[in-house]
Amino acid sequence: MKRYKTIIIDDERLAREEVKRALEKHKEFEIIAEASHVDEAITLIEDLQPDLLFLDIHMPGKSGFDLLEELTNVPDVVFTTAYDQYAVKAFEMNALDYLVKPLRDERFSKTIEKVKEELSNRVKSESSTLPMHQKIFIKDGEKCHFIPLTDIYFIESLENYARLYFGSDKAMIKRSLNLLAEKLDPKVFFRVNRSQMINIHYIKEIHPYFNNKLQIILTTGEKVEVSSRQSVKFKNWNSL
Repeated sequence: MKRYKTIIIDDERLAREEVKRALEKHKEFEIIAEASHVDEAITLIEDLQPDLLFLDIHMPGKSGFDLLEELTNVPDVVFTTAYDQYAVKAFEMNALDYLVKPLRDERFSKTIEKVKEELSNRVKSESSTLPMHQKIFIKDGEKCHFIPLTDIYFIESLENYARLYFGSDKAMIKRSLNLLAEKLDPKVFFRVNRSQMINIHYIKEIHPYFNNKLQIILTTGEKVEVSSRQSVKFKNWNSL
């Protein structure tokens, strides 16, 4: 049985105990740590590299959203909160689910099934990355393209669609950027922010930007702003 390393983050001890009790029925999830505030959580996450966080939003000092912004490598997240008005923002941050406290058994079980399916699919997709020499078929309206992955230099998200840029052309496909990130070689295609991905072989220049961010200029002329979190990841990824 596949086990998923899990950390519970909530400033209230009783709330952490509630999640722990709910997880007792689901042995696939191994609780490896718990934290009561963001700074403690960051240290644990960086040291233990969990698969999943059960994360409160309102905590003293920094919020659960602040925590995700400060991480270099972000695990999958289920938000647990007493408030329901942050659901839209939570899903914008790619949360797997959003639970309102107090937790209900039936709702929690549905969340667990959703999380298991997502994590299982991710494990499968990691072993099925498309080779860079492969050509892919794209049908965009009345036009069809058959292009090598190496020709794709820039991808941007448009809700449930993605626009691929290659050569002097571009095309829309009904695929999310998250799905494409799972299928494309992570050593070549880098997610610069929530809505854009680049082929690093097309990087021409890199410049410091505002708030410790980076700006990347591609050989094709596009300028992309790398988010704070991804700027840190890019620097670490490409350092000796």
